[in-house]
Amino acid sequence: MPLLTPHEALIHLMVITSASDRDMTDVELARIGDVVRSWPVFVDFNQDRLIPVAQACQKALHEKGGLEGVLARVAEALPERLRDTAYAAAFEVAAVDLEMRMEEVRVLQLIRLKLDLDTLTVAAIARAAKARLRTLT
Repeated sequence: MPLLTPHEALIHLMVITSASDRDMTDVELARIGDVVRSWPVFVDFNQDRLIPVAQACQKALHEKGGLEGVLARVAEALPERLRDTAYAAAFEVAAVDLEMRMEEVRVLQLIRLKLDLDTLTVAAIARAAKARLRTLT
């Protein structure tokens, strides 16, 4: 399999997180689109490629190696300086509906381990996402 680009790796993590509970909701899919459109890391990404990249991820999840294989490819494709950004993108998708399912928690745990992120970084990302997504009611 060809090496993923850093953009593809980021999208793969968001798709994996959304699909973790076997229900990719419209809210989660919209959040993936929002992240790709608005985060500076995607400034030079051709947004027309979002759906094909997401579909390639879904296909890879059903091939030999499955989730572990995809996570290994993602880790290989991401430079060290983007690993916290990658986790933040995945966490955004998990947290967007304001309820974290057990499957999402488990996938985030696997991502954290595969990307070798420390506890304080992970806690800061989680806290920032929760604060950003909080509503008045």
